[in-house]
Amino acid sequence: MDTYANILLITIPIFLVLIIIEISYGVWKNDLKHSYMDTISSLSSGFTNLMVDILGLGIIILSYPFFYERLKVIELEESILLYFIAFVCVDFASYCHHRLKHSINIFWNMHVIHHSSEEFNLACALRQSITNNLGIGILFLIPAALLGVPPQMISILGPLHLFGQFWYHTRHIGKLGWLEYVLVTPSQHRVHHAINKEYIDKNLAAIFCVWDRAFGTFQEELDDVPCVYGTLKPVQTWNPILINFQHLGYLIQDAWHTSNIVDKLKIWFMPTGWRPTDVVNKIPRNVVKNVYSQEKYKPKYNLLHKVFVSFHFLILNIVLYIFLSSFAELTLSDKTAYLFLIFSTIFSFSSIMDGFKWSISFEFVRIVIGILIITFQEELVLTYNPSISIFLFSYLIISFILNLLIQKSVPARILQEIS
Repeated sequence: MDTYANILLITIPIFLVLIIIEISYGVWKNDLKHSYMDTISSLSSGFTNLMVDILGLGIIILSYPFFYERLKVIELEESILLYFIAFVCVDFASYCHHRLKHSINIFWNMHVIHHSSEEFNLACALRQSITNNLGIGILFLIPAALLGVPPQMISILGPLHLFGQFWYHTRHIGKLGWLEYVLVTPSQHRVHHAINKEYIDKNLAAIFCVWDRAFGTFQEELDDVPCVYGTLKPVQTWNPILINFQHLGYLIQDAWHTSNIVDKLKIWFMPTGWRPTDVVNKIPRNVVKNVYSQEKYKPKYNLLHKVFVSFHFLILNIVLYIFLSSFAELTLSDKTAYLFLIFSTIFSFSSIMDGFKWSISFEFVRIVIGILIITFQEELVLTYNPSISIFLFSYLIISFILNLLIQKSVPARILQEIS
């Protein structure tokens, strides 16, 4: 994990610079593909996913070394060919796992956040789940284990394979000729994120599009069918933590309220979107019927709102840098403290921008708890390091002032919808 932290210190700034370039290009061409809060929500989602990944917060049912030690038929020496074989195996496993998440209700909860943006841009690539660490995808790496691909090779290629999926989340690159027959391209991935009936659940591959072509899930982007992005059940929130558990909450609610005992169990493993018939009318949910008339979730924000969010997002970046650069020296308590600081900050400011009535009070409580921890806790790096404690204390005081200012101007339209 120390190595992964060092890799993230390099890759995160690169991703942010590329997103800034994409935004600048959109402004220059008068064709901006970003909206302010949507982009902040996407980047914040990336931070939550990063924290869960780097802290190893997941339920590992089975691990790749378990299969490798028991199933390997051959044991090849390390070579460029073996790396290529390993990469193909990782890509095939990714396709299978991705298809599973699009096909079964319970697994869709692991992936819905990546599709939740109603925009499509490089920031959207960072909308990753915090509930994806169940180790189920390891099952699809059995071919790699049979071929004797060492675990350390999978560990190296896994992050590289994920990073390789960043570039094609853009609307500024058209079709790429013969590459469309080999690699996943921006055109193909636009189709994947679209909710048009022609495009839904298509183009599931990550790097090589041959899997989609071989298994019948390929769909070309059509000139006369413009892509509409989001989910068929719009999430209607900027809060990435809420989005991560929204679909799971729907499943629990339906399982609880259905009177059919079989449906209480069946709902988890039915195709994505399936609901028991007796709860469809009892608990109606907003489902997009006509994608072309769908209104995006886009409350109106004033300058104070943008200052408020920009301030918190800037602090998040600084805190994340401190966390990653000192990761090797941190104790478990320190890492947990950073986790709560980053998660609570994201949860709080995104909830305020959603207009939840309780969000202002939550932020005040968060600030008070933070000040008490800095004042009385003597065992954490966040508190016994004078520079960090002064920085965080100043952050919380400014947050308190901003919260006082913003409490009278929380987006009114959203307050009306939620109340």
